[in-house]
Amino acid sequence: MKPTLPLALSTALALTLAGCSETDTNQVAESAPAAPTETVMTTNPAENNPFFVESPLYMQYPQFDKIEDAHYVPAFELGMTEHLAEIEAIANQTEAPTLDNTLIAIEHSGQLLNRVATVFFAMTSANTNDELETIRSEMAPKLAAHNDKIRLNSKLFARVQALYEQRDTLELDPESYRLIEESYKDFVRAGAQLSDADKETLKEMNSELASLQTKFSQNVLNEVNASAVVVDSREELAGMSDTKIEAAAEAAKAKDMDGKYLIALLNTSQQPPLGDLEDRALRQRIMEASLARGSRGGEFDNREILTRVAKIRAERAQLMGYPNHAAYGLENQTARTTQAVNERLESLAPPAAANAKREAADIQAIIDAEGGDFELASWDWDFYAEKVRMERYNFDAAQLRPYFEMNNVLEKGVFFAAEKVFGITFKERHDLPVYQEDVRVFEVFEADGSTLALFLFDPYARPSKRGGAWMNSYVVQSLLTGNKPVVANHQNITKPVSADEPTLMTFDEVITMFHEFGHALHGMFSNVKYPSFSGTSVPRDFVEYPSQVNEMWSTWPLILENYAVHYETGEAMPRELLDKVLETRKFNQGYSTTEYLAASILDQKWHQLLPEEVPTADGLLDFEAKTLQDAGVALEMVPPRYRSTYFSHIIGGYSAGYYAYIWSEVLDADTVEWFKGNGGLTRENGDHFRQTLLSRGGAEDAMNLFRNFRGADPDIQPLLDRRGLN
Repeated sequence: MKPTLPLALSTALALTLAGCSETDTNQVAESAPAAPTETVMTTNPAENNPFFVESPLYMQYPQFDKIEDAHYVPAFELGMTEHLAEIEAIANQTEAPTLDNTLIAIEHSGQLLNRVATVFFAMTSANTNDELETIRSEMAPKLAAHNDKIRLNSKLFARVQALYEQRDTLELDPESYRLIEESYKDFVRAGAQLSDADKETLKEMNSELASLQTKFSQNVLNEVNASAVVVDSREELAGMSDTKIEAAAEAAKAKDMDGKYLIALLNTSQQPPLGDLEDRALRQRIMEASLARGSRGGEFDNREILTRVAKIRAERAQLMGYPNHAAYGLENQTARTTQAVNERLESLAPPAAANAKREAADIQAIIDAEGGDFELASWDWDFYAEKVRMERYNFDAAQLRPYFEMNNVLEKGVFFAAEKVFGITFKERHDLPVYQEDVRVFEVFEADGSTLALFLFDPYARPSKRGGAWMNSYVVQSLLTGNKPVVANHQNITKPVSADEPTLMTFDEVITMFHEFGHALHGMFSNVKYPSFSGTSVPRDFVEYPSQVNEMWSTWPLILENYAVHYETGEAMPRELLDKVLETRKFNQGYSTTEYLAASILDQKWHQLLPEEVPTADGLLDFEAKTLQDAGVALEMVPPRYRSTYFSHIIGGYSAGYYAYIWSEVLDADTVEWFKGNGGLTRENGDHFRQTLLSRGGAEDAMNLFRNFRGADPDIQPLLDRRGLN
């Protein structure tokens, strides 16, 4: 998952206050000739605020050792003041608009604001605390208003519009031509052509949405912690590994519950312990706690917030001239229309649900054979699916964990694959500060020895960290500014209690590590002029494509053989076990596809509503149930991957965009077939993928980039084959 945070995006204009997308697109830029250089500090220099100056560390790496919570608000306030002064200088010029004095000047603006926003929103996702959350709540409406002051500036828009109308008469390189076109579209989509009265209405909507979205994401994190399941005895945890039990005991101890065990919840509906626990009653408690998040009453209930957000979004879309929020959101995606997305989801839902029902019948047969006097429920699926896997393939997923030690997976798997495919190498840096002791920093080198990027790796779950996995950027590549990328990957792997214990990963966690590194490669390989187009600054339904492609290497025999070694003996995973890993890739695909599609369908339904169709908070759960029933994916034993009240994607950057994963997987599956058909893991193939697609960011149309790489339009058949949906 590539999550984006509410950051200063691309041109430093769009401070998108979305708490949970899947990649960050930040910029740090110098001042443009047409705009003021960095404002001379009027604040007392004794404050020694590290954001007030460009970081002196290597490649502008953040000064985590000097940043304190007290630095954020002053930096935000001064950053917004400086940024608006720069924008006013651009807008009020007497000279006729040119690319240099208008759009490139905008690209260079907002340096201080970018610096503080980039780090702040990274920290509120990865290492937050009460003070940061208070600041986030206070800053959300202010940042929304700041964004509106720029995007709704009529003089500034007039200059952008003039360039847009003259674009065919100017001598422009393709990327500069695209900058003019995309900038104009961004201003129009932000409301620049609205009447003054409608602009005021829009500002009020944006301000309220910013506050609501922030509160929703805070509630999600608080509910995860508040809904943790307390277990009284070790006997109830039969089936869990000793390491996991010890971690649960330590978690309880940290909450002053000595002698008990605390089962923490993750973002998704399904929870990892459900595949291990033999106690069915405890499995039920965990699943019910997971599904109730955000809708069980109390201070973290999200029903009122979500319905209000849906209503405002629907009203805002109509104010902007669109039938609904989804139509607005999809206009600048590769899918383009709600019809295209609906048709894709509707075509995949029936075969996915049919597959899930067949899988459920196989599981029920195991339950019956064991004398279980009950019908399969959602809290039973993972536990008994492993038994089906064992019976069918003579293979227990738990057998894999000793071969997936985290450092081996990272260095001998993820990094090794990148070296083989792209020729890049990695060296750990211990001299750069980190915001949390478990974070590691690596310098990334090109094949010729030159520096490509810096890469941060933050692996472990903790109460201060939101769930899921994501990539973000601290510095984005730009030929205009001369900056090289500084990017980060985050996961939520359980940390062993003892420092002497190895971190043994599940196969899903391994795949996630490869996935997130695909986003990192997209950011690191960027080779564009303008910060606005750097790295992962691409449509939401395209951004997951490179990361999904990178998952391919997790099971590529040469790569798997290199990293899948026993953590104690150093022996390679036995060939027969390795073969079973590959054989079971289609196993349980009915379940995983159905739970994903159910969430995607909910996302679309919420955002295709008219204002008057939005349900009340009390009617939210009924609305959700009817939506799933109408779509044919209302399977009690297969809940949506996310229920609406803890579905952070739809409140954040992926609103009306969660379909992007399956949309991108069409491109991914077709690309995997291309690699296989062209010799597989070779530098020639990797270089072609890098040069034609990964390096181009958003500097060209996304689907044109795919065609440049593939030499053809995407074929859906490889996806259908992969997921057993033929």
